Amino acid sequence: DDFKVAKENDIPPLLVKDEFDNPMPLVDRHGQFVKEVTDFAGRFVKDYGQEEERPVDADIVIKLKEENKLFLSEKYEHSYPHCWRTDKPVLYYPLDSWFIRASEMKERMYELNQTINWKPAATGEGRFGKWLENLQDWNLSRSRFWGIPLPIWRSKDGQHEKCIGSVEELRKEVAAANEKLGKDQQVPADLHRPYIDGVVLVATDGTPLYRETDLIDVWFDSGSMPYAQWHYPFENEEKFARNFPADFIAEGVDQTRGWFYTLHAIATMAFDSVAFKNVVSNGLVLDKDGVKMSKRLGNVIDPFETLATYGADATRWYMMSNSQPWDNLKFDLKGLEEVRRKFFGTLYNTYSFFALYANIDKFGYAEADIPLEQRPEIDRWIVSLLNSLVKEVDADLGDYESTNAVRKMQTFVDEHLSNWYVRLCRRRFWKGDYSSDKISAYQTLYECLSTLAKLMAPIAPFFGDWLYRNLNTATGKETAESVHLADFPSVIEGAIDQALEQRMDYAQRISSLVLSLRKREKIRVRQPLQKVLLPVLDPNFRKQVEGVKDLVLAEVNIKEIEYLDDATGIIKKKIKPNFKTLGRRLGKHMKEAAAQIGSLGQEQIGAIERSGSYRLELEGEAFDLTLEDFEITTEDIPGWMVASDGDLTVALDVTITPELEAEGMARELVNRIQNIRKNKDFNVTDRIAVQLERHESLLPAVEQFGDYICHETLATDLQLVDSVAGEAIELPDGVNVQIKVELN
Repeated sequence: DDFKVAKENDIPPLLVKDEFDNPMPLVDRHGQFVKEVTDFAGRFVKDYGQEEERPVDADIVIKLKEENKLFLSEKYEHSYPHCWRTDKPVLYYPLDSWFIRASEMKERMYELNQTINWKPAATGEGRFGKWLENLQDWNLSRSRFWGIPLPIWRSKDGQHEKCIGSVEELRKEVAAANEKLGKDQQVPADLHRPYIDGVVLVATDGTPLYRETDLIDVWFDSGSMPYAQWHYPFENEEKFARNFPADFIAEGVDQTRGWFYTLHAIATMAFDSVAFKNVVSNGLVLDKDGVKMSKRLGNVIDPFETLATYGADATRWYMMSNSQPWDNLKFDLKGLEEVRRKFFGTLYNTYSFFALYANIDKFGYAEADIPLEQRPEIDRWIVSLLNSLVKEVDADLGDYESTNAVRKMQTFVDEHLSNWYVRLCRRRFWKGDYSSDKISAYQTLYECLSTLAKLMAPIAPFFGDWLYRNLNTATGKETAESVHLADFPSVIEGAIDQALEQRMDYAQRISSLVLSLRKREKIRVRQPLQKVLLPVLDPNFRKQVEGVKDLVLAEVNIKEIEYLDDATGIIKKKIKPNFKTLGRRLGKHMKEAAAQIGSLGQEQIGAIERSGSYRLELEGEAFDLTLEDFEITTEDIPGWMVASDGDLTVALDVTITPELEAEGMARELVNRIQNIRKNKDFNVTDRIAVQLERHESLLPAVEQFGDYICHETLATDLQLVDSVAGEAIELPDGVNVQIKVELN
């Protein structure tokens, strides 16, 4: 602190001359005052050995006071350098040091840094870029014992010096010194201290040269690893050329001033090149509350126990999906359990479903591939989405956006493959005929699972290989024995159908909205409803939805879709700003913006939904907003329930007629009978006979929908009887009856 204040105020340091007439501080390297400080010579500045009766700083205060030179004396708490092992104070000590004049190269270092792909970019431009802009010379030497010796020899008067660049050069210099100085030295086998310290070299005029006792900064060792690993430039020139600069490195963000810098500095100064092309600066792993883990706090998660419990793949996948690698990760075992269940469990169940029916039908991919254009639309859709996934995941991994890639695979498995494709195609696997439609379903699902195994393999190597081997053992379709020996998937551009993906996206979103309304009104999905209203977004919207209309109606159990070209007056919407996206951007204008947005009319809200944009004028300044900058909600209308998702709105007719009620009860009966089949371990092809206890609530269902019930459950006989010795089933509206299900 004193040195800093003195420097800021142009006060020169107090120095004395050593035996070689070199300036030195008033305190020696043992922490004692030198003999020139006569009143306190030999006393420790900070004595933590044998405690003195009175510390030296107290005696200095007394002396200054006696000489009437004391301005102020007081004790106060402040930060002070200390030994991390003993907590004892240490001294900042000025030493002669060797420096690399890095400041002369800082502009070139900055230029080359612009060519590096930093993840995140803000670290390269900000933290690292600012460091380079204000770069100081590199203090290379260290006064320590362990490490790489500084290869510099100097004469005692400092007038002669040599820097040695190789072992071979050192051998020649030692031979020359032996000849001129009459010595019999050998180059030590171990070039570290203390062995190298005794080697004396010689200047051209015969002056002895002694090694500088300092070591090289350990970060110079780290920064030299691209060359040291190949013993370059002394050998392995071709290997070095193939591997330099590195494609990718990763380390903690603290390395911007450590390893990242030394790699970059040495490569720039020695080769006018970058040392690495891509870099990820990793964040920290914290506890679930964002607190640094420590044994003292008791919040440490044992990694070995975690891996043993959840597996390496699930742990890695959770860490990848939960946050970007450069962000701090709040590690929560509940989140890890959710990943294992929701992603790996879902994918495992999807494979199990495929394997079950493939074994029944003895599907081994013996048939020729059914051309994509000849497959049903649902197959073409999932194959299109699969290839879009391959394209995006390949691009994300190529750009070191692993979190984006993992999340896209999760979405594909959970929302598209399992929850949509497999669920909608179950009947194709169940039905008895081994037709081209069933073969198409098998080939399509096989392709999805096989491709997923390859896509996920870099992140989930064990599960990916297990899935790949299981599939390939049954079909022999792949030549590679392991997924890790197979090629990474390549996109088939011709298989991507954007229009089809858009149609199915509408189908999924409409279905999701309708199902959310059912849940809100506590109306079971098995209960059919009559109608859903859809406001038309644009001229293409009706055509797109019509292409998936039957699918939507079946998925949400609705009888019809009605389109509204003008929803004004039927569906009322409210709009307000999205404070999360606009707060920081609009700042002081936020209050006025909220008032303006809240006053927009129904036609203006509709226009925003259709165009996806809006220009807001605030105090003469224009702000271009997107749909994400608004929160648009809808109000329910009598007899209808309304919900929105961005630009999409649905209104659901929630009136249940007697006929709809009867059909709903029939669907409930199908569900109960199927559960009984499963519990009794009937084969999926077994035919059954059903006897059902008579109940007035069941009469309409059996009379009007008896054929439907029989078809769905493979029942050859369905009877209503007054009494039956079977098992109890519970149906909606408190209906409890007995049922008997037998093989027929």
